[in-house]
Amino acid sequence: MIKPNQAREFLRKLFDVSVAAADPLHCIPPYLQEIEAKKLIVIGAGKASAAMARAVEQHWFGELEGLIVTRYDHAVPTQHIEIVEASHPVPDEAGMKAAERILEIAQQAGPDDHVLCLISGGGSALLSLPVDAIDFAEKQDINKQLLTSGASISEMNCVRKHFSKVKGGRLAAAAYPAALTTLAISDVPGDDLSIIASGPTVPDSSTRFDALNIINKYDISVSDSAINWLNCPESETPKADDVVFSTTTTKLVATPMMSLEAAKKLVLDNGMTPLVLSDELEGEAREVGKVHASIARHILKHSTPVKPPAVILSGGETTVTVRHKGRGGRNTEFLLGYVLQSQGDERTFAIACDTDGIDGSEDNAGAIATPDTLSRAQALNVKAEDYLQNNDAYSFFEILDDLVVSGPTLTNVNDFRAVLILDEQP
Repeated sequence: MIKPNQAREFLRKLFDVSVAAADPLHCIPPYLQEIEAKKLIVIGAGKASAAMARAVEQHWFGELEGLIVTRYDHAVPTQHIEIVEASHPVPDEAGMKAAERILEIAQQAGPDDHVLCLISGGGSALLSLPVDAIDFAEKQDINKQLLTSGASISEMNCVRKHFSKVKGGRLAAAAYPAALTTLAISDVPGDDLSIIASGPTVPDSSTRFDALNIINKYDISVSDSAINWLNCPESETPKADDVVFSTTTTKLVATPMMSLEAAKKLVLDNGMTPLVLSDELEGEAREVGKVHASIARHILKHSTPVKPPAVILSGGETTVTVRHKGRGGRNTEFLLGYVLQSQGDERTFAIACDTDGIDGSEDNAGAIATPDTLSRAQALNVKAEDYLQNNDAYSFFEILDDLVVSGPTLTNVNDFRAVLILDEQP
């Protein structure tokens, strides 16, 4: 049974276990056995894509060549597959040039070739090649606006797809008629393949009219040329009945639920009851944090739907509507909302981290909250409400030395959250 003085260490173990469950070295090899080919042409993008490429090299015994683009500081040594680093979450020229080369590789594949595409979260920004109707600077600006608009990941990626030469199934169209196998690590609610990295190799059910509606909904500023493009049928993405998908196979090799199941097992092994809320929670991060705190308090008071000691687990991807210029990502903002709602409940501890090791654009994965978080802050004259109002959750937890810094994990199955509810007073 976990004691109060063990709570921090246990929460960190839960996070580490959830990340390990999505390690490409663990989840890629079984799927390579299903591919019948002497040679693989490897392409792909995402925060985990370099580690995925390394796993392919270590477990594929035929010929290999190709190109992968990943986030800065996420590259790993490889012998046959070239790794390029680029910017995330706002695309840069390195990503654009890599996307151009990946598109060319796909276009050059013939009917006797087998293309292996490795996709993970972050690929939308890393595989950024705009259509001719907009220049790269506008593509970057649209991306920045979407990131701070409060739009969901599916809404953001809908817009991205319709301004891209590779997203929304267009990379599959470029590779046709070559055989194309996609191995994907999911970082999106519901594991929708068309949303992971904006679905470069799968059919897209969203439309150009959806993209226009999202632009209007969130008041995204775009050029007349961009609007004219979306009003043109040519801007539509390939749909499920398109022949370009007749030679494709797609597999999910790691998902948020797999990571939650790994954490659930650790909870059970330590004699506690897990309560898995969902692997696809969305909404404003601070509000989702308040809901988790309310559920924990209900369990403390009423021992239902589970009895303490227990752990609430959840995954998914929340959003942050940025109104001020503080530092932080959705996980620290979730946790600050949780702290203010829990108001120092004496038997609850919480962790919220991004499984890629990077919360937003900061250097932390997330943070940990304890029963004395607010009292420690007050002793330092730090007002939690002010930091939440300023979207400055990173600074709040940095002052308290409660940030979780893991460094890049080289995988990505989105947010991991755990609330530990003990059955004795600290």
